[in-house]
Formats: sequence, C-alpha cells, structure tokens
Amino acid sequence: MSQNIAFVFPGQGSQKVGMGRDWAEAFDAARAVFEEADDALGFELSRLCWEGPEEELQLTANTQPAILTCSVAMARVVATAGLDPVAMAGHSLGEYSALVTSGALDFATALGLVRRRGELMQEAVPVGVGAMAAIMGIDAEAVAGVVVTVSDKSGSAEEVCAVANLNSPQQTVIAGHRATVESAVALAKERGARIAKMLPVSAPFHSPLMRPAREALEPLLAEAEIRSPAVPVVSNIDAAPVASGEEARDALGRQVDGPVRWVESVRWMIDEAGAETFLEVGFGKVLTGLGKRIERGVRWAALPEPAAALEFLAGL
Repeated sequence: MSQNIAFVFPGQGSQKVGMGRDWAEAFDAARAVFEEADDALGFELSRLCWEGPEEELQLTANTQPAILTCSVAMARVVATAGLDPVAMAGHSLGEYSALVTSGALDFATALGLVRRRGELMQEAVPVGVGAMAAIMGIDAEAVAGVVVTVSDKSGSAEEVCAVANLNSPQQTVIAGHRATVESAVALAKERGARIAKMLPVSAPFHSPLMRPAREALEPLLAEAEIRSPAVPVVSNIDAAPVASGEEARDALGRQVDGPVRWVESVRWMIDEAGAETFLEVGFGKVLTGLGKRIERGVRWAALPEPAAALEFLAGL
C-alpha cells in the first residue's frame, strides 16, 4: 500500500442530482454522514442531493453543503481502507472537506459555515452584475496580462477583473464585473487563447467583489472551533499548509475574495510532501482531469463506483 498518497476534494461545480446516493446505499458510514447533515441543517439535504430538483440543488447556499456532505461521506468510506495520506487540499469549498477529514473541523460546524458562506457569496453581488470566464490555451502569466490590460482600459476602479482560479498551467479562470470580464474574453482570444468562454455561474467568486462576503463570514469563522489538522492541509490562498487552527481560520477567510492557487498547491504536495498518488475524494472527476494537466509524473485517480471501491482502495 502506498504511503505517498494525497487526498484532494472538489469544489463547487461538481454537483449533480443523484450525487452520493449509491454510496449511502452501499456503506453505513456514508449514509450516517447524510443523516447527520439532515439533522444539522434542519432539512433533508440528502433528498435534495439524491432527487433534486436540480434548480434547487444549484442554489449556492444548497450546493456548498451538498458537495461538502458528499465528500465527507466518501472520505469516511475511504478511512476504512486505512490509507495514511501525506497531505490534503480542497479546491475552494473543498478546503472545508479537507479540514473536516483532517480532524481540524467538526462536520456539523463546517455545514453551518458553508451554508452561510454560500448565502453570503450570492448576496455580495447582484445577479447579472458579476461574471466568471475560463481561459484555456495560454498560460497564467498571459492571462494576468489580459486582466491588467482590460482593467487599465476600463479607466475605472469600479470595474473589476481579476484572476480567480489557477486551475492548471493552461486553464485560468477570471472573475469580476460582467462587462470587463467579457472584454477580457475577447482580448484573450485575440492573444491566442484556444478557448475563452463565460461560465454559467451566478457570482464572481474569488474576486475582490467578494470582499463583503469575506467580511461577513470572518466573524462566524472566529466563533468556530478549528483545531490543528492531523494531516497537512494545503490552503488555496497561500499554496502552503496551515500549521494551526488559527492559520486555517485565517486562510478560509482570505480565500473568499482571493484566488485559488491550485497548481501551486498540487506542486507543494508533490515537491514538499512527496505525494506520488492523488485520490479525488468526492463526486466527479474534475480535479483528476486538472491534475493530469499539472503533473503527469504522478498517479491521479477518482473513486470508482461503490461496488468496486473497497477493492480499488486496497490496491492503492
């Protein structure tokens, strides 16, 4: 069994009606997590995850606890295999899943935080004012140049465009005011981007426009009990592990309006923690796809269907 395994947890965008149902039906440990979520939130999140309706699941305040719950449910099953990860990280929202799995944050506490986080992020900018776009085929430095150019051309400090997610060497997401992001998409195409497209999201996450959400979330984080993680958890905002509960709390606040430095986070786990295998713990394979574009010299794997999960985990 490999001792050089890292766990990575997905963020918003991986949700889909039906998520986690087969795991809850196959494993008592997974089902217990969904039951705990229902009790903690005071409504049947499990039913929403498994049956929808989709438009309700897609509401940010529901999506965030749904993804957290599915990831933690699968992590509890993974724990039965006795794997000993050298590091963990989660993409944006997924950082909460990593902190729960590392023992730094209680699941019920995390549920309350991410539900409110989702509400605050949606409330920070009126629908239609902000936007996000994915730019592929040019590197992050070139995208940063596009952002600077459109920001300068706007001639207004009120028109924001910023790098939001550094997902892979050739995929960067930007966010800000819709008109400025649209200008950046057009300019990126002119400068050689293979794909530059607007994303179907309701708010400009991980941009300075999320500052009101950060300011409202930080007092809630201050009240939450967050312990030192038992396994190194790499924060999105610093691309380095948090050494204490206080550092984790601070990083969770700063990540709301700061960029997700995913490429650097993955590379820290490889270069500093010695990770040789990355296991995506959660619904979907988004991070596995990104990871193969970051570093092909390590193994990337998403969990298979529940029927094959335990045998698969035994082989890691």
